[in-house]
Formats: sequence, C-alpha cells, structure tokens
Amino acid sequence: MSDCCGKKEPEPEKKSCCGGKPQEKPKSPCCSSEAKEEESCCGSSKGSIDWLLWVSMALVVGGIVGHFVGTGPEWWLTFSHGSYELMSKAWWGLLLGILAVGVIGQVPKELVASLLGRGGTMKGILRATLAGTLLDLCNHGILMVGMQLYKKGASLGQTIAFLVSSPWNSLSLTLILIGLIGWKWTLGFVALSMVIGIIAGWVADMMVRRGALPANPNSCDLPADYQVGPAVREAWQHVKPTGVNVKKIAKEGLSESKMILRWIFFGIVLAGAIRAFVPDDIFTQFFGPSMVGLLLTLLAATVIEVCSEGSSPIAADLLTRAAAPGNAFTFLMAGAATDYTEIMVLRETTKSWKATFALPLLTTPQVLVIAWLLNQ
Repeated sequence: MSDCCGKKEPEPEKKSCCGGKPQEKPKSPCCSSEAKEEESCCGSSKGSIDWLLWVSMALVVGGIVGHFVGTGPEWWLTFSHGSYELMSKAWWGLLLGILAVGVIGQVPKELVASLLGRGGTMKGILRATLAGTLLDLCNHGILMVGMQLYKKGASLGQTIAFLVSSPWNSLSLTLILIGLIGWKWTLGFVALSMVIGIIAGWVADMMVRRGALPANPNSCDLPADYQVGPAVREAWQHVKPTGVNVKKIAKEGLSESKMILRWIFFGIVLAGAIRAFVPDDIFTQFFGPSMVGLLLTLLAATVIEVCSEGSSPIAADLLTRAAAPGNAFTFLMAGAATDYTEIMVLRETTKSWKATFALPLLTTPQVLVIAWLLNQ
C-alpha cells in the first residue's frame, strides 16, 4: 500500500477508524478525516483570500459602526440598524459555538461516537435529536456544533436530526416562546419538530445504507472493548481550563468555524439588504392561514437570515395577529429545513450536493403538511 505522497507504507495490523491500531491516533494526515482541508497530504498549501468572509464581515462591521454614527441615506441607516440588531442577538451564540467547536475538536471521535450512539440506528437518531433539542445555543452556534459532530463521525441522519430539532428549541428560547404564545403551542411545536427530526434522520440513514446518499467518511467503528470512562478522563486533560488548553481550544474553534462564519456574515448582509430595499408590507400582508401564505412564509424564512431570538417573536406574531399557527411553525422550522446558510455550510462540510439537499427534501414536505393541518 502506498500513501498519497507516493511512498510505500506498511500494511496496518488491524484497521480501526483511520487504518491504524484501535484507539491509536493516525501518524499521517492522509488517513485522518480531521486533517485540515487547506493542507494536502504532502504539505500545507495556503489558499487564496476568502473574499466572501472578509467582504461580508467588513460590511457587517461597517453596518454596526453606521448604527452608532446614525448618518447617511435612509437605505444605509436601515441596513446598519439591521446589521446591529442581528449581531446584538447572535454574538453570544457565535462565541459559544466557536468555543463548543474548539472543545469538540479536542475530543476523540470514538468518544463522540459512543455518546451519540451508533449511526444508522434509531437509538443514535434519538440521542442526536435530544441533544439538539436541549443544547442551549442559537441557530448559528448550533450549526457550528452540528458540522463539527459530522467531522467527528456522526452519521448524516444524526446530523440532520440534530440540526432540525435544535435551532429554536434551546431551553432559554423555549421559555421565551412560552411567554409569547403559551404552553400548549410551544410544547406542541417542540414535539412536532422532534418528530420531523427523527423521521428525516431515520430516512437519511436508511438511504445511506442503500447507497442513495453518501456515507460519512469520518464515521468510526468502536472497538469491542471500548470503555467510555477512561476516554472521558483522557479527554478532560485536553479540555480542562488551563492556559495551554484555552489557547488550543480558541485556535481550533476559530480555524474550524471560518467556513461557517463566512455564510453567517453573508446571511446578515443579505438580510440587511432585504430590509433596506424591500418594503415591510410585502412580508406582512400575505402571511395569512392559506396555502399561498404558507408558501410565502416558507420562502421568506428561507431568504431572510433570522437568528433564533428573532424568529420567536415573528412566529408569535404570525400565530396571534395573522391567526396562522401553521405559518408560525413553518417560520420556526424553515430556518433549519431550507435556510441557505445551512445548505451552503452542509455542502462544504459533506462535499456532496446529494447529502446537502437531503436536508430540505426530507424535512420541508413534513413541515408543510403539519403546518397545513395546524392552520385548519
């Protein structure tokens, strides 16, 4: 067997996750699924400037500055206020997401696999759904964590279930939604989102087994004698708050989050532009409890980059003012099912358009059917 650099490499005695001995970290990045995308097996190669990231970030920063300056044409003021509003609500989720990505990056993939359960099983789907529901992060932070879990070996179905069940289901936002629309509707929405996540995840993993969707190349089969306790103690040595660990976690988190931050900043720019150039009444007068209103709500939620804090009051308005509970549910769920930020990030992580479009194709029909029933 030869490696990617053309050198002969001895055959491993027993294959594990990356072809080395069980629980042994691979020596070469050639077999490591966690090797940086920017690095080739024969050495690192710096890519070109990420213009989308830097230009989008510059526009967002400029908008925030413009919010405090308060001068300029009306469209610029609207864009500036929108950029500030979105970032003021999303910054904590972004920071926690970066931190979570850095921490997960220090955890062996075998431990992640043992905690999430085996991919392709209903138990694994249920664990991923529950994790997504309980994790107290906004949709931007959840997206970072979900992609890192995929890199650590979570199956495509587990990743989809985690993403679909999580964006607005954090504990804090659930309490906010209870205050806005009451216990009945809130708990109903949470339960229905979990059902959608479970069904979509189970179908995705079934399609992977049949070869219709690509399997996660980062997946890891645990050795028969694998023990969680020693693995947790070993992982703690890499994540406990020491100076060296904090620096390493911060560096890992920022490095792994660049791809996601690129699309988040771009989404904020696009949302600010829509606010600046598209009149509000276009989005407010057509969202009644009809099929047209439902489809327009789905379209609006797909295009408008709304953080989870912002989606809750908008959904409450759709339920109370427009008397359209199905539209409210659609607005909450469409950010996970059809949002272009998730689509693009999932594409860059999985490297597969098939795996990417499995997310909206498996979830959107369920969302629309449930929303139509709720509107009745």
